Amino acid sequence: MTFPEKRLINNQSISRQTSFLIRLVWCVMTLCIAQAAMTLPVHADTSETPTLETVREAQKILSGVTQETPLIPVVSSIDGNHVWLKLENLQKTGSFKLRGAYYKISQLTTSERQRGITTCSAGNHAQGVAYAARHFGIRATIFLPDNAPKEKIAATRSYGVDVVLVKGSFDDAKAKSLEFAQKTGAVYIPPFDDNAIIAGQGTIALEILKQLPDVDVIVVPVGGGGLISGIALTAKSLKPAIRVYGVQAANMPSMVQSIKAGHIVMLTGAPTIADGVNVGAPGNITFDLARKYVDGIVIVDEKQIKKAVMTLLDKQKILAEGAGALSFAAIQNHLIPVQGKNVVCIVSGGNMDNATLQDLIRDSGEN
Repeated sequence: MTFPEKRLINNQSISRQTSFLIRLVWCVMTLCIAQAAMTLPVHADTSETPTLETVREAQKILSGVTQETPLIPVVSSIDGNHVWLKLENLQKTGSFKLRGAYYKISQLTTSERQRGITTCSAGNHAQGVAYAARHFGIRATIFLPDNAPKEKIAATRSYGVDVVLVKGSFDDAKAKSLEFAQKTGAVYIPPFDDNAIIAGQGTIALEILKQLPDVDVIVVPVGGGGLISGIALTAKSLKPAIRVYGVQAANMPSMVQSIKAGHIVMLTGAPTIADGVNVGAPGNITFDLARKYVDGIVIVDEKQIKKAVMTLLDKQKILAEGAGALSFAAIQNHLIPVQGKNVVCIVSGGNMDNATLQDLIRDSGEN
């Protein structure tokens, strides 16, 4: 064998060895990256508990993004009370959820944004996250129960995010979203149990106290507890004498049952027209804040919720979804001790699906 031939054979051997080493290094790097994604936190927890300062910071971030929603008096007095409606149904995306979702996403680092985000929702949080994701140019994958109102599903998709429908309830969608976050490294944006989310929702209380400094009582719909936690913490930090009451649907009273038990309980519950609060258990943070700051939580049944929706539509010309009408339902049915007080009811959303609205109008006409 001549010297050139030997060199050719040696070069070929070296080339094969080099190719093998490159492939080996590539495989190791791929495994390391995948493992790193698996071990990244699924969401960026804020280390401090929510404070009034955090809420004020959220208000600055939300300036020019969310609207200061109207506070209007009801047409007629209810048992001598002076009742106002805080119209979060007129907020961008049709509910209060944009406040917390946008503020939370604004706090993500550049590397977290590059990983993409994911969340679960009954529909309103989904729209808030989708709106913020489009604004910040972040890839988003959102899981919703397949029985969510089709208008909420369509509205979420309209923001250009990926929507995945999950058979079952909100909690089934949550499980799939968390699984997706673990597999892909996407940042999970909690719908309620997160300090930044709670701070964003607390900005509503800042607006109420600006619009009606003499407010005595605030009544708030309750699902997972993010809204009432933020409002109660903020309102009582500024005006300790204020009373804050929650309202849950009788078909899913998870916060009521948890507070009664002294620990978080998971409920199966039943379907409710108030789909926006159909959550089987409160969060750890929201449960603790509710026990600390909330003066009481009452429940309303389906008939009372439907009546409240129709009263708001007929008398106030306001379209509230079932969850959005919970606070007014409690006042309308005299479930909260507010005699002679200045009372604000949070109308938390107005994303009512057309079929449900048509059914309500038809049924009210028959009664």
